[in-house]
Amino acid sequence: MSWFERGLLIWLLLLCLPAQAELRLVLQPAGLSELQRSASQALLVEARRSLPPVLVSRLDSAVPVRWSTALDTEVVGRASATGAVLLNYDRLAALTAVDSEGAQKASRKLLLATLVHELAHLYDRGRYVSREQYQLLQDCQSQQQSLGLIGLPARCRGQAERQFTLSDDPRLLDLAGWPEQMGERGAREVTNHQRDRSPDSYELASPAEFVAVNLEYFLLDPQYGCRRPALFAYFRQHFSWAPADVQACSGSYPYLNASLDPSQQALGRIDPERVYAVHYLLAEPNEAWASRWGHSMLRLVVCAPGRPRGPDCMLDVDQHLVLSFRAFVEDVQLSSWDGLTGNYPSRLFILPLTQVVDEYTKLELRSLSSIPLQLNAQEREGLLQQAAQLHWSYDGTYYFINNNCAVETLKLLRSGTANTALRNLESITPTGLLALLEGRGLADDSVLSDRDWAMRRGYFFDSFRERYQVMFDVVRAHLKVPSERVEDWLALGAQQRTNWLNMGDQRTTAALLLLEQAAQRRQLLLVRQELKERYLALRDTGHAELNQTEQLMRQLLAESGYLSRPAELLTVGYGLPQADEWQQLQQRSSERRQGLLDMAGSLDEQLLALLDAERRDEIEAGKHNISLLAERLRELHRAGGGLQLR
Repeated sequence: MSWFERGLLIWLLLLCLPAQAELRLVLQPAGLSELQRSASQALLVEARRSLPPVLVSRLDSAVPVRWSTALDTEVVGRASATGAVLLNYDRLAALTAVDSEGAQKASRKLLLATLVHELAHLYDRGRYVSREQYQLLQDCQSQQQSLGLIGLPARCRGQAERQFTLSDDPRLLDLAGWPEQMGERGAREVTNHQRDRSPDSYELASPAEFVAVNLEYFLLDPQYGCRRPALFAYFRQHFSWAPADVQACSGSYPYLNASLDPSQQALGRIDPERVYAVHYLLAEPNEAWASRWGHSMLRLVVCAPGRPRGPDCMLDVDQHLVLSFRAFVEDVQLSSWDGLTGNYPSRLFILPLTQVVDEYTKLELRSLSSIPLQLNAQEREGLLQQAAQLHWSYDGTYYFINNNCAVETLKLLRSGTANTALRNLESITPTGLLALLEGRGLADDSVLSDRDWAMRRGYFFDSFRERYQVMFDVVRAHLKVPSERVEDWLALGAQQRTNWLNMGDQRTTAALLLLEQAAQRRQLLLVRQELKERYLALRDTGHAELNQTEQLMRQLLAESGYLSRPAELLTVGYGLPQADEWQQLQQRSSERRQGLLDMAGSLDEQLLALLDAERRDEIEAGKHNISLLAERLRELHRAGGGLQLR
């Protein structure tokens, strides 16, 4: 055979090969007018044009699309067991309305989203398999949803289970809100708690519905990449493609500052370009039941504006932020029983590091260790995206055992960074989690080896307990007080301590004043805890007969809920707030904050009425001691000509 004959044969064979198969949306025109057929066909063309090329090529079959009168009124469309897409015939009139451009546009938008939604189901379920396999998959998913399962029943595993494209991907489940259950060997949580700021609550019904709803928004909403950046990045990577009309994003992530410090802004933005590092922040254990294993947090080392990212950013402490899963703004020093039974919410607070340091070191007398995590730039970016998403959407349940601060922090690290070293990692204690992170090479505790250096560089924040002990040693050197440890001195009643307050010299009196102020702060911490527990008891019993102060306290705690659930401030939009929502967010956060500050001032005036007589007397005696010491110190200062505490 000559080269010409061979070339001709190859050319003829190529002509006989079928064209590359791909998705074809085939309208079933029976019973439709010419106008209805034309409008329907235009809708199908627009829907197919919206789809990623990968999806079009994998759904390599003809998908019948027909208008149905059998769907319920509220159902816009549905994919049938045979693989056809049914659209509600009642919606057809609006699509072809020639006298109402607005109604036609709204109908087209809704029907387009419905078509994309149902085609996403076909893609996810593997429409290109046999009809028998597809029907098995449909039956299995129905059983899965009716029983509230995440993962297919045992009889469905194997061939059918392998057909899912997206909704059983561990990475997607992490981002979507179905993380692994602690101690359950890979089993996923049944309930999705990322319920706030949702574009459509139907996405929470199951991973399959989550995929379908979010593909709608990925393909049709230009703002999706800014509102749900981590999920947008996931779909873009999966399809190796993104829509052409994606909106440019600001590059920073908004958050609500849970601090009520009037000197700080209520709203802030986290700029990834200014985040130098992420640390595992551990509050040391203490004797309280809820804190005997410590408290897990994450610290964002944020550089001051204008400072290049580098080690010197550790000095910009006033810029640093803390990510902390808590039930309230304060630490979770709550009822152990309620913590076991899940009566507290778990939400992601974003707080200034300075407030967190004061809270633990001064009030709870617990030191803080800040251990750098070995994350690359991409992992840090992913962590910030997921943290921002959870801050605006997550409303979980706090359990001391299996969904505590350590568990929540680990889930955030795993879903945010996608670091493979975090797979199969499980810990229910903050100290245990730190040990595991160190064992996997993700944490570096060498920064704590030199305690003095660590304190100077901001890797360790010492408890004020040691400082108070130094002050108390000054007191013991001059006065025969009945205690050796500062804790024992602070545990004495304020009236008992009064006996020594007029006996010291200038240096001793200054030390006594600092200790008395510490004792008063501890009393106020106990008061805050008692009032919180009292409020929770009233809430749980539904007690209706509250006095004026109790009503004010209930209102204060109810109104402060937005500090842990910032989504309460917005009535429109989904995901991360965008520029068009910022003004509303600023106005409402400012109003709510000022209202809380005013209410808190009124409550302070009435607080003593809520306390029992013993606690009231202790508070008043403490105030008296502080006044007495301050006056004595002024007298000694005038007489002695100066103060020396060396």
